[in-house]
Amino acid sequence: MHSVADIFLARRADPRTALHFEERSWSGAELFAESAARAAWLLANRGDGPFHVGALLDNTPEHAFWIGACALAGATLVELNSTRRGADLARDIRHTDCACVLTERSHREQIDEELAQTLGERLHVVGGDTFESVLQPFRGTTLPPATIAPGAVFCLIFTSGTSGAPKAVIYSHARVLRNSAMLVERQQMSAADVSYVPMPLFHSSAMLMGLLPPLISGGAALLRRRFSASGFLPDVRRYGITMFCYVGKPLAYILATPEQPDDADNTLRAAFGSEASETDIANFARRFGCLVTDSYGSSEGCITVLRTPQTPRGSLGVGVTPSIVVLNPDSGEECPRARFDARGVLVNGNEAIGELVNLEGRDLFEGYWNNPEAVAQRVRGRVYWSGDLAYRDEAGFFYFAGRNGEWLRVDGENLSAIQIEQVLVRHPLISVAAVFGVPDPLVGDRVMAALQLVPGATLDPAEFERFLDAQADFGSKWKPAFLRIVPALPLTATNKVLKRELKREAWECTDPVWYCPPRERGYRPLDASARAALAPVLAARAHPAPQRS
Repeated sequence: MHSVADIFLARRADPRTALHFEERSWSGAELFAESAARAAWLLANRGDGPFHVGALLDNTPEHAFWIGACALAGATLVELNSTRRGADLARDIRHTDCACVLTERSHREQIDEELAQTLGERLHVVGGDTFESVLQPFRGTTLPPATIAPGAVFCLIFTSGTSGAPKAVIYSHARVLRNSAMLVERQQMSAADVSYVPMPLFHSSAMLMGLLPPLISGGAALLRRRFSASGFLPDVRRYGITMFCYVGKPLAYILATPEQPDDADNTLRAAFGSEASETDIANFARRFGCLVTDSYGSSEGCITVLRTPQTPRGSLGVGVTPSIVVLNPDSGEECPRARFDARGVLVNGNEAIGELVNLEGRDLFEGYWNNPEAVAQRVRGRVYWSGDLAYRDEAGFFYFAGRNGEWLRVDGENLSAIQIEQVLVRHPLISVAAVFGVPDPLVGDRVMAALQLVPGATLDPAEFERFLDAQADFGSKWKPAFLRIVPALPLTATNKVLKRELKREAWECTDPVWYCPPRERGYRPLDASARAALAPVLAARAHPAPQRS
């Protein structure tokens, strides 16, 4: 295979099922035919300028057809985040030079009228009988031979935007093929596999790890319009799901559903993704009887860290190349290896935690579309800087320590929010924990945790404090000064917690908040008078970014 088009061409006469959605299924041949008709339409309606096709679509067969269509036509697919709207969405469309935009009726109103008028006939509401009549003349059309270079840009996929304006990551045909084929090999996928794709296709994992690999292996993908924790196991059993790709917190939300004695009676054999906690990985594997592989891979494709059988608890694993290291972002020197005390607590975090980089990453980085400033932040010389914090032990295993904005500076010590979260979610009543820094009245930060509990649970702060005391690997400065009990954490469409919203609100919210002063014991409710006393702290400090020592 030389281009993504070859994935669809390889299935053009295949009678085996390639796609499931709700009550319908499509064979490989039908998937190709639908994609080819749309590719012919794209080629017939191509205008001047970049051949960029914006897709504002849910996880539906229509979305899969247009992915195939862009591949077959040699167009660049621009995956638009369907949770954005108005000026933000208009910015994304203009920034990526979309020649046309495809949307569905449920998302049409998200496009502001000024942009809609600018696009004019280049804005298309697809799906349904009206657009079917437009496509009809192109069905059965013979496409011209594909002459797509492997290095040509196949798609632009936006970063999640958890730490700023989303960037459009460039994905070449070669990279998409390489990443998808690598997963087929690593997971030993075959024609018998059915991949579950409830994560949005505008995220790279859903496309490169969810949809395309089973198409390569001769298997099938099940698309779900929206992720549903309660719908997960029924879907697995109904469609014979064998593979599940996740990003962010889906495992935690699935585990929060009531456990049944026969949960492991299912067809699922593997779940793989990133950012799950150690507790959730172990509990998911036990409860559903499958192998869970959580690894690290940057959206830009420059750093990959994989688990091995020897990977210690809490570690991401080892880098796929020796050029992946942890550097001090100030000095540019490699950070000293991590040291742990007898309880497993990192004792030299100030010097061991740095930025995860690839010393030879420049050749792997395909860049951001129309964003030289962001490219310059990521690539300096030959080095690719991930923007993610990590540390590395003497044996070479990497540990994730959060994003660059997730440093907490407490009593002169740099702390990792991720380390604290990994311990908090061990509590049986906590489904998801988000840890972040709020201003200390004097200097640095205090630790605050927003906790989403399992359904129907009530957290006893005194019992929670005893739980923390019993965790041998819980650092003395890790104890949250503030506990916020939230009905639901704010999430991106890819189930990543929007910590910037939590930091902005801090304790100024309607949720219950408990407070424990530094070096004291006993959480107490943060009442109106206490909140009023703390309000000037937020105003005066304005959440400055923690500094390295």
